[in-house]
Amino acid sequence: MRYHHKKRKYGGFRHSQGHYRRFRERMNILTATNGIYRSRQGIFMGVCRGLAEHFDISVFWTRAIVLGLFLFTGFWPAGVLYIVAGLLLKPEPVMPLENETDQEFYQSYTTSRASAIQRLKRKFDNIDRRIQRMEHTVTSREFDF
Repeated sequence: MRYHHKKRKYGGFRHSQGHYRRFRERMNILTATNGIYRSRQGIFMGVCRGLAEHFDISVFWTRAIVLGLFLFTGFWPAGVLYIVAGLLLKPEPVMPLENETDQEFYQSYTTSRASAIQRLKRKFDNIDRRIQRMEHTVTSREFDF
C-alpha cells in the first residue's frame, strides 16, 4: 500500500498579506479599546511615556526597563521592537475625546487620513455655502431690517 503525502503549498504574497491584515486588525483593536497611544511629549517617539501613562507607572521606571532591555538584549532586538511599537501605536489625541463621534473621527483619521480630510473638506464646503447664502440674503436689495 502506498501513502501519498501532500505537500502544503505556501500561499506566497496573499498568504503573508492575510497575516499582516489580521495582525494589523489585532493591533487596531488593542490600541482602540485600551487607549494605548504614543505620547506627544515623549523624548523619542513617545512610546515609553505612552506606556507609562496607560499602565499608570512612573515614566522613569519605564525608561529604565527599556534601557535595560537595550543593554541586555543588544541594540537590535529591543531597538527594532521599540521602533515597531512607535510606528504601530497611534499618537495621543491633542484634545481629550469627549464622545463616541469624536472617537470615531479620531480612529478614521489615524487609519485613513485622506478620507478624514475629505470629510472635513465636505463639512467646511457645506458651511461655506451656507454662509454665502446668508451673505447673499443680507446684502440683497429686498432685505430690510
